[in-house]
Amino acid sequence: MADTIKFVMEAVRAADHDRYLSALYAPADKRDALFSLYAFNAEISGIRDRIHEALPGEVRLQWWRDVIAAEDGGVGHPVADALKATISAHRLPKPAFENMLEARIFDLYDDPMPSRTDLEGYCGETAAALIQLAAMVLDPVEAPRFAELAGRAGCAQAMTGLLLLLPLHRKRGQCFVPADILAAAGSSPEEFVAGDGGPGAERAVTAMIALAQEHFSAFEQGAPALPVSLRPAFLPLALSRAYLGKMESARHSVLGNVARLSAVRRHWLLLRRATQGWPPL
Repeated sequence: MADTIKFVMEAVRAADHDRYLSALYAPADKRDALFSLYAFNAEISGIRDRIHEALPGEVRLQWWRDVIAAEDGGVGHPVADALKATISAHRLPKPAFENMLEARIFDLYDDPMPSRTDLEGYCGETAAALIQLAAMVLDPVEAPRFAELAGRAGCAQAMTGLLLLLPLHRKRGQCFVPADILAAAGSSPEEFVAGDGGPGAERAVTAMIALAQEHFSAFEQGAPALPVSLRPAFLPLALSRAYLGKMESARHSVLGNVARLSAVRRHWLLLRRATQGWPPL
């Protein structure tokens, strides 16, 4: 069991260092469960990077569905076994994982994101669901009160992540910027992923940053009410605001360069929110 826990923790540290750092601020008896959730998320969000064809990717997602749905014990996969233990111990709702896996089908193809509403739905089923599941692990009594806040936080976090991944997505011809936002900016999915993105690309990026900030501002309205017990689930948002600020000051370079925060700044931002929470606006 100790080897499994170590494997899962190392998997999160390698694939999702920001969430790895945030989990370290959780109580010691909750960390393994958080790491299992974050390792699962890293597994399914990285399928496209490891499996470059859509059909085998869907097969992998189906494997995860079957594993989660099964009532029996371990399957010999460290992340899967740790996740099943977490779901059982904390009575996490399996439909949330099913919805998360269904949403990840979109990642496997190059279909354009149709609209802002579709993007928000995708963020809700992925990042927001992950925050809510983490909250249920940390404090199942308080977590339901902050489900709506988790939705706002998840949209802000996921949209920030998609902006950070723009260079990678454009390189492989994938467009998460909604078609209606692109149309309003005078662009299209096809134009946005080609060459320099065309004349409307910077306007589309500006609109995406504004949309992420809209959700982040809504999160900040409710964040001061978060109990200390739930803070670790929301801690990655401490970094999202900093990433957004950096991208806003360099919109022209977001298409080709990934905004980065120094290790010192990331640690400081997480420590500040972990100890002080979010101040009233």
